[in-house]
Amino acid sequence: MNNLLTDISGVCVGHAQDAALASGVTAVLFDQPVVAAMDVRGGGPGTREGALLDLANTVEKIDAIALSGGSAFGLESGGGVQAWLAERGRGLNVRGAVIPIVPGAICFDLLNGGNKQWGRFAPYRDLGYAAAAAAATSFELGSVGAGLGALTANLKGGLGSASAETKDGVKVAALAAVNALGSVTIGDGPWFWAAPFEIGGEFGGRGLPAAFTADMLNMRIKGGPSATEIESTTLAVVVTDAALTKPQAKRLAMIAQTGFARAIYPVHAPMDGDVLFAAATGEKTVDPLVGLTELGLVAANTVARAIARGVHAATALPLPGALPAWRDRFG
Repeated sequence: MNNLLTDISGVCVGHAQDAALASGVTAVLFDQPVVAAMDVRGGGPGTREGALLDLANTVEKIDAIALSGGSAFGLESGGGVQAWLAERGRGLNVRGAVIPIVPGAICFDLLNGGNKQWGRFAPYRDLGYAAAAAAATSFELGSVGAGLGALTANLKGGLGSASAETKDGVKVAALAAVNALGSVTIGDGPWFWAAPFEIGGEFGGRGLPAAFTADMLNMRIKGGPSATEIESTTLAVVVTDAALTKPQAKRLAMIAQTGFARAIYPVHAPMDGDVLFAAATGEKTVDPLVGLTELGLVAANTVARAIARGVHAATALPLPGALPAWRDRFG
């Protein structure tokens, strides 16, 4: 176990980014099609193939997931991932026509200081292709891919990952692009809201403050409490090696998104685009009641850890007035 999404067999992750753009794409590729579902909690989401993942609809399995910066422009990243898969003959076969199924979601990072004057066509389709081409079992965390331009209320955001097992040996792993409206840390200190779930000092080992003050519990959001336009998003992918039906994958996504609330304060606001995808590779049988509940519990904790790791690993953008990274402030 490397504490990465790719601890689940058959999963690869790739990043592509543009430093001048201050934005990028992360692609999650599956060696074989996987059962998947999606849970949306933010009030301003941007998704691709979201309707396909609805439980009432026919297609159950997907080939990849695209996470991108760029707000609605970034939805084109899924087309780049799809093109890479299509060149290799991977996708849903409909009487000889091969169609890669690539859901996706986007973060709002258009105001982070990067150069977004890209002309007629946004670069996200090409970035999606490059991210798919770079996919491997080892990948970087922090200010990379969809996390390159990510920001939180008070610190640089980023891309994080974590993994765990249930007591029965079922694996679950998470990847998160953290561009949160709220704060991932408590007050003005180094402590992460996700501290109770930390394993092995993976995001600094600072624990929780000795006592909570009223100031620590005050709302900290991008633009301050009087902000009138606050666009943000945290995106996550949870993958398990359990065998789940599409409705069970949906339930897993719903439980796992609890991890957002364990790591971000506040979360799921009117202009957040918070989205979580859950996918199952189908290797291990899970009890549909107690087993699925435990899997969701572990998944939620893993999501919280991935969010904290994304901020802990981030580096500040090399731009005037850029938010500091956690490491800049706390070492």
